[in-house]
Amino acid sequence: MDLNVSNLRQLACFFSYLRTRLSFLVKNDMFGQNYSMEDFLNTVLVTGGAGHVGLNLVKELLNEGRTVKVLVNRSRAGLDDLPVEIFQGNVLDRASLDRAIKGVDVVYHCAAKISIMGDPDGSVWETNVTGVKNISEAALAAKVKRFVHLSSCHAFQINNRGGVVDEFTPKVTKGQAPAYDFSKAKGEEELRKVIAKGLDAVIINPTGIIGPNDLLRSRMGEVFLDILNKKMPTLVAGGFDFVDVRDVVKAAMNAETKGRTGENYLISGRHFTIRELANIVNSLTGVDIPTFDAPVWMIKIIAPLAEKFALLTKTEPLVTRDSLHALEANKNICHYKAQIELDHYPRHIKDSVKDVFTCFRDRGVIPEETPLLH
Repeated sequence: MDLNVSNLRQLACFFSYLRTRLSFLVKNDMFGQNYSMEDFLNTVLVTGGAGHVGLNLVKELLNEGRTVKVLVNRSRAGLDDLPVEIFQGNVLDRASLDRAIKGVDVVYHCAAKISIMGDPDGSVWETNVTGVKNISEAALAAKVKRFVHLSSCHAFQINNRGGVVDEFTPKVTKGQAPAYDFSKAKGEEELRKVIAKGLDAVIINPTGIIGPNDLLRSRMGEVFLDILNKKMPTLVAGGFDFVDVRDVVKAAMNAETKGRTGENYLISGRHFTIRELANIVNSLTGVDIPTFDAPVWMIKIIAPLAEKFALLTKTEPLVTRDSLHALEANKNICHYKAQIELDHYPRHIKDSVKDVFTCFRDRGVIPEETPLLH
């Protein structure tokens, strides 16, 4: 075997998975339970169903013939033309959760508050921690058969430079990482309290998500548009692990039927630098891209000023200290456990980027004549 970097990473992930599996067997003296699809062909509730993951998930559930309820807070983007039952509410309103969850067999909890600007008003904590507590307790009370929680890789200490990031990697603690990261870790803690009371739940932890049906414009969706529209005077050195939204959806649905109760599953793809992503945009559209990669240390000097300017102008900053924290994450986030147990085989990211622009073009976000090469 040619022991290049890629092969060494695969070996590290393999041994990481063996460690996970042996630990589970020693603890439980059994393998995780499998469910047949017949157990889950009834009613499903998706929270955050208008979001990037939520909308793709809703469409796939409908393709499988499931009866789908959707909990939305404000936006119904992409949902009005789908055969779903829409409930207005939010994860902080227990009464609205109880109404939506009545008669439901499975819950996919996708609703979350993503932030690269800390948590100045407390809404990140309320949504990602208190919200998880509320929806999981409502699911337990409603005797839901299965609860799939879409958490994030950010719940783990992904900036740990040693070895690989896997399901044994410690979770972040207060003051150690951005507010969003800490909220995702604490949200999982709240869920585990309800699992201990009898809720059958499984947790998946995706990395950076890109792909089609990004109607509400995720952070990465905006980045791709900025590259296409030449709004980035320079690129930023560094990168992150990215995975296609459809692969996340597939993993979530497989977690419903195959995932082990109380287990985490990292759903990663591959690490790409911002330069590599920009090169993909260039290869697809022919647009010129910046030639300079600003080093992270330089952007760290600018970031606090960019944050203050964004607050004053009520705009989204191009970079923040929180976003730079992500760009310095460990390059090797292992998905071997999800590969073996959830059949997670991520597609090539170029296909994902192309489908991002195809969706934007079909929706009129970018001109119809925008070329999309192979």
